[in-house]
Amino acid sequence: MAFNYNKLKGRIIEIWGSQKAFAHAMGMSEKTTSNKLSGKIAWNQEEICLSLEVLDLSVNDIPDYFFTTKVQ
Repeated sequence: MAFNYNKLKGRIIEIWGSQKAFAHAMGMSEKTTSNKLSGKIAWNQEEICLSLEVLDLSVNDIPDYFFTTKVQ
């Protein structure tokens, strides 16, 4: 199943200004972050929880930001 991370990407730019800055805040490489945002690598639970913190989101936001399926 493929997920659409457009809303997450928008929030990253809104809060951090770039994927690079977000990757640094998450303790990830830019490449890993890029692969996660393109759906090549799955997000794990710890990363989702940390993302909530660094993006000032709540647990209720998880479905909208991490589990919106791509329309084929």
